[in-house]
Amino acid sequence: MKEWFTAQGVRDARERIRNYIRETPLEESIYLDDEDRRYFFKLESQQLGRSFKIRGALNTISQLSECEKASGVGTVSTGNHGVAVAMAAKALGIRDCAVVVPLGTPHAKTDRIRYYGARSMMLGADYDEALTLGINYIDRAEMFYVDPFEHDPRVYEGQGTIGFEIMEQNPRIDTIVAPIGGGGLITGIAVAAKSVNPDVRIIGVQTKACPAMSDALRDGVCYSRYPTKGETVCEAIVGGIGEISFEMLPDLVDDIILVSEESIVDAFKFMIEKEQLAVEAGSAMVVAAACEYPDRIGGRNIALVISGGNIDVNILTSVFQGPLAS
Repeated sequence: MKEWFTAQGVRDARERIRNYIRETPLEESIYLDDEDRRYFFKLESQQLGRSFKIRGALNTISQLSECEKASGVGTVSTGNHGVAVAMAAKALGIRDCAVVVPLGTPHAKTDRIRYYGARSMMLGADYDEALTLGINYIDRAEMFYVDPFEHDPRVYEGQGTIGFEIMEQNPRIDTIVAPIGGGGLITGIAVAAKSVNPDVRIIGVQTKACPAMSDALRDGVCYSRYPTKGETVCEAIVGGIGEISFEMLPDLVDDIILVSEESIVDAFKFMIEKEQLAVEAGSAMVVAAACEYPDRIGGRNIALVISGGNIDVNILTSVFQGPLAS
């Protein structure tokens, strides 16, 4: 395994971004607990920008040279990473920031991108197409590309600060369950958490509509682009995976669980109706896994990483009123 970054890098990132972010709550579930297990929600849905992404964006941009900062920064995103880059650029005094998003990205996210002073441009029918077109635009503009998860370990180090927070907030945590999109979140958390407790279990969760990481580790191929089959409520957590996560995760993850769209919808409704927590549908996949596969997840004190809280009104409406409601 190539060691792209270490726990010390995550510790350094934590000090670097500490004054810019929130230490989000680790809140015990009201409804999931049983006689054998206690579940805790790590609420990155309450982070600045309503997503964990601000951590990696800040850690990356804060380390740029003055020349790189002066040239501006750009990125490609389904929304949350774009909001985070816009926020980080504003916080660090970078004047020019461009965010390319796919067509159909929720207005709630593009409005926030523009609110923080960045330019929001819609290119491409889906994330993979937007990535190709967006990187081409950013390169031609000679801006620094803020990588969401593929090749920049600074992003992973920033996301990994969540792992240290979890282990400090509750040292009894023996299992951490995190959603997998590109892989930056779970890989960073795993490096940090296992440096505190090497025996902590790390469980990843993906939708069956786009099992990119699961298939990549099975096939031994880094799928940097990956199609989504059918409809999904996890628009922020689909597509390809990053090279760093592909190379590091096999030695860090204990299991990857695939959950159906139907179970994710049920978990999404559960979080809003029962737990009274505003979370993205994609973030609810960890709750779906806990409900469907409690024995496979194992552990007695389990942290469920709720990665985002930027709710798409269209998804919310379809879940509670449309065909999926049945």
